[in-house]
Amino acid sequence: MPRPLCATIHLDSMQHNLARARACAPEAKVWAVVKANAYGHGLERGMKGFALADGLALIETENALRLRELGWIKPILLLEGIFDASDVPLLAEHNINSTVHCVEQIKLLEYTQLYRPIDVHLKMNTGMNRLGFKPDEYKAAYKRLRAIPGIRNITLMTHFANADELEHPRLSVAEQVERFVGGAQGLEGERSLSNSGGVLHQAVLQAELQNDWVRPGIMLYGGTPGGRTAQEFGLRPTMTLTSEIIAIQNLVAGDTVGYGSRFEATGPMQVGVVACGYADGYPRHAPHGTPVIVDGVRTSVVGRVSMDMMTVDLTPIRNARVGSQVTLWGDGLPIDEVATMSGTIGYELMCALAPRVRVTEGRLGTHG
Repeated sequence: MPRPLCATIHLDSMQHNLARARACAPEAKVWAVVKANAYGHGLERGMKGFALADGLALIETENALRLRELGWIKPILLLEGIFDASDVPLLAEHNINSTVHCVEQIKLLEYTQLYRPIDVHLKMNTGMNRLGFKPDEYKAAYKRLRAIPGIRNITLMTHFANADELEHPRLSVAEQVERFVGGAQGLEGERSLSNSGGVLHQAVLQAELQNDWVRPGIMLYGGTPGGRTAQEFGLRPTMTLTSEIIAIQNLVAGDTVGYGSRFEATGPMQVGVVACGYADGYPRHAPHGTPVIVDGVRTSVVGRVSMDMMTVDLTPIRNARVGSQVTLWGDGLPIDEVATMSGTIGYELMCALAPRVRVTEGRLGTHG
């Protein structure tokens, strides 16, 4: 028998969340973001779950090619663009869109003859200060791209730094949009501005966010970039991580649990050992009190999470036993809640799922 730890991927929830993204931005086409192995869900599952998307967006050139091998015939976008001259012919051969965010990438396109026209996304840096041309450099970059014979369509693109907090005191979405509009004034091409935060706030920012394409990521996987909860936005979890109790310890006052003996029982209690640890992708720094569900009852982590195991308080659970079912996140326990308690974000937990964790597919509420 395999170890009882299992991540169940809910394709129906992925489809539901994609529909929510469309409902938020009904006039825009959707790039479903499947970078980082579809946020830990698996590239093939991402392709199936987001089959109705208008295109798939990711970082890894090799995975763009893999999507073509798997039969994806709709558009693909490389969100960081190309990394080497050898990548350029692949864009034409496999009909892949490339983001262009620096002069070096423009040079690669200028110096390589394209036997078939390609589409690109020209990125503007409106304050995120990672990738892209500053607004006052943008038109010159556009002009250079437009002069390349093999460039067909140029989509105008930016990325929001604080779409989860619209009125961020340092850099609001409205300020970024204003910079974008100024830098792109007079340029032809479709617009792509919104990540998950922008999509989820599309109704509030209807006047500002004139998107032809949106690029939802975390919302498609049942998480949010911050602010309100996934449930409030009508999103459903797409990954449920479950395990079982594999041992039970009966403690008395003064007994301690785990490495460092940081948790001390104040009286008689039962502690369950769960087959899951940080080598599986569960956050090592999850503190005492981080929620888990055992046999349908909410309880919490006690003691330090170790490599292969963690310990939970069984005191609230009647008839707990070896084999009791444990939900670590997902159905009934939002991943964002576990992440927040652990000082991180849901993105990291999804992406950190270890290769040794067994993965299955199942509809929400029917694990494994």
